Amino acid sequence: MRVMAAVRFLQITDTHLTGDPQGGIRGVATLASLHRVLRHAAAEISAADALLLTGDLVHDDAAGYGHLQQSLGSLDKAVLAIAGNHDDPQQLAIVLSAAPFRVGGTHTFGDWCVILLDTHQPGAVEGHLSDDELGRLEAALEAQPRHVLVVMHHPPVPMGSRWLDAIGLINAESFWRIIDRHDCVRGVLWGHAHQAFDASRGSIKLMATPSSCVQFAVGTEQFALDDKPPGYRSVVLHPNGRIDTCVRWVA
Repeated sequence: MRVMAAVRFLQITDTHLTGDPQGGIRGVATLASLHRVLRHAAAEISAADALLLTGDLVHDDAAGYGHLQQSLGSLDKAVLAIAGNHDDPQQLAIVLSAAPFRVGGTHTFGDWCVILLDTHQPGAVEGHLSDDELGRLEAALEAQPRHVLVVMHHPPVPMGSRWLDAIGLINAESFWRIIDRHDCVRGVLWGHAHQAFDASRGSIKLMATPSSCVQFAVGTEQFALDDKPPGYRSVVLHPNGRIDTCVRWVA
């Protein structure tokens, strides 16, 4: 009898790196903050099957990708990456082209399939899934005998902040029409929101993860920062389709 083990991921998102090692956003040195997260998560990284980097990896400065290559390039496990609105997808794919990095695509881990979706729109803050990406999602789900985790940058559901909901996934209805035609999707995971979010849509687990640097205030009409520390998320995918997950804060 085949016995499959659980699949373990660590999600790190919205690192907002710049070429300057001392650079940052909102008064936070983002590379130093990422290194704090990596030290805090060292044991979980060691136990993980892969890392998930879910966008805004740099802050409008493609030179920041080199820091990711240096910080994570020696890991003996996959590092799955997607672009966010502050990223340069072409440079991301060039700099992180070699193992252990995998940019975009669909990946199999045991009884699970992980579908990485590209929601980046050139020159736009909000996200959009192109017809090609929607078609790729549909085709992947139609062919899928496994449990599925869908990963993207922009939130596909309202998160309770008027300003943030305005810059989420603008064609979320098209996304959910495809998801609703398939019963293999167990979870949807994203970044962009700089805050923790855990909910469900029917049997599908919905998850957003804090940034590795600064956080946004929850439930606000206008943009505001929170005083929460950097964070990341651990995700355990069980062979029976169950997802166990926990947000970790780096105090």
